[in-house]
Amino acid sequence: MSASKARVLLAGESWVSSKTDYKGWDFFVSASYALGAGHLVRALDGSDFDLHYMPSHIAAREFPGDLEGLSEYGAVILSDIGSNTLLLHPDTYENGQTTPNRLKLIREYVRAGGGLIMMGGYYSYQGIHGAARYHRSPVEEVLPVTMLPYDDRVEVPEGMRPQVVGNADHPILNGIDGEWPLLLGYNEVQPKTQEGVELLLQADDEAGGHPLLVAGTYGAGRAIAWTSDVGPHWLPDSFAEWPGYTILWRNALAWVSGEG
Repeated sequence: MSASKARVLLAGESWVSSKTDYKGWDFFVSASYALGAGHLVRALDGSDFDLHYMPSHIAAREFPGDLEGLSEYGAVILSDIGSNTLLLHPDTYENGQTTPNRLKLIREYVRAGGGLIMMGGYYSYQGIHGAARYHRSPVEEVLPVTMLPYDDRVEVPEGMRPQVVGNADHPILNGIDGEWPLLLGYNEVQPKTQEGVELLLQADDEAGGHPLLVAGTYGAGRAIAWTSDVGPHWLPDSFAEWPGYTILWRNALAWVSGEG
């Protein structure tokens, strides 16, 4: 690694919940705000990566709108953030103004040598009710997988164990030994057949046998598709507390950013 830390942009992994409690005739409403990438933040603490965590509502306005701004980062992670959040800058949605298409910008960023990781979730890939809407987008063009045109969630509440396939010596898997912990779900995708695409992990046959981790290249850059989550519910605490979790994401960022 270089002496200075590689900057990484994580966009997404936040939500606001609203709840109404009824007590006979009376009721009250409460709201809460949560961040979902705590495990990843801790895994990268003290590493060679400087993580800039941009929650979804902040990313709507502040996700870079030009290649110069995006190129300040060695890698970009999209995690549980639907395509509309990146497409509909408030200036466009609220004021009808033209703004850059940030999905196309991500494509140009990777083509020029940047790194992209998409993590799985309810608003990743095609997502719940197909509402994440990355199918047939510039982001799908960059990733080493193709997406389904409809709701792609695979729920595995009984748990399934990732299976290493293909190149077990790939740098992303370096130093990860033994049995992988259970996962509870993922987004269903298909690996692309083009040169440079490597399927590294998949769900066990009973859980569908679909891809979990796929690496590939696009132009001068690299991209990774991880189809399960970064934390609960699909990725339980027991997985995040496993030593391989930290190794996996440090390796993945080193590879996708061209640092390893």
